[in-house]
Amino acid sequence: MKMNYIWKEWKESIRSKGLWLSLAIMIIVSLLMLSRSSGHGVEQGYYILIMNLFESLLYFIPILCLFLGAFSVFQEKEQKTLVMLLTKQESTFTFLFKKSIALQTVLIVPVFIWFFLYLVPLKFFFQVQLTDYGFLLATIIGLMLVFTQLGVLIGSYSRSRMQIAGIAVIIWFYFFFLHDFALLSVLPNITHDNVQLFSVAYFLNPIQTVRMFLESGLGIYSFGNMSRLLESFMWLTPSLFFLFNLLFWLILSFAGAVLFHRKEGFE
Repeated sequence: MKMNYIWKEWKESIRSKGLWLSLAIMIIVSLLMLSRSSGHGVEQGYYILIMNLFESLLYFIPILCLFLGAFSVFQEKEQKTLVMLLTKQESTFTFLFKKSIALQTVLIVPVFIWFFLYLVPLKFFFQVQLTDYGFLLATIIGLMLVFTQLGVLIGSYSRSRMQIAGIAVIIWFYFFFLHDFALLSVLPNITHDNVQLFSVAYFLNPIQTVRMFLESGLGIYSFGNMSRLLESFMWLTPSLFFLFNLLFWLILSFAGAVLFHRKEGFE
């Protein structure tokens, strides 16, 4: 039954412009970063490419996945297929679970294929380290998982396309700007007693978590000789922070999509 959902999602996605536009943006950004970094040497240029590519995609992936996830669920309301599924054979929980798996699969597989093909030109210009490339790919997929699932929550709750647009932009703006501003406002009050609580709040932001995960994986940050305050702040490894952040947002977003689901949709 899940394969039916994946196949249905794939047919709908290839007919829409959203998937192809998102993939085109990633391809164009990747090629632009490749051309900009090719003059920095085979080793240094590779790491410059990895970080520049990550920072560039970081602006596009969250907002694109929010819209793609939300509009995919909302389309089921518009076409009345959701009503038929829920009255005949599916509960809200099973529908959103299968829909989420199908949507994540349809979005992630083409991106994974592109970045696999992207290795070919990289081999011509740089000395590629597959482990470091794996860290980049993990951060991209992690971002896509989290923000697509948040998009499912938005689509499940929303009753109009304007509502989707408003909520998606607010969430994107919060994670990019407001979350950091809120933490900066309490930074002067951080002590050894509350630094772990501050750490939890900091790593709740998936953008900061994936950035720390990638930069530590590439060896940009070293946690060998840390102060006591920094040791308390980094009370887990970046990999565990990344994993727990991923699980937290996937579970919370899915639970919210089920609890706050509204069947009706209107223009």
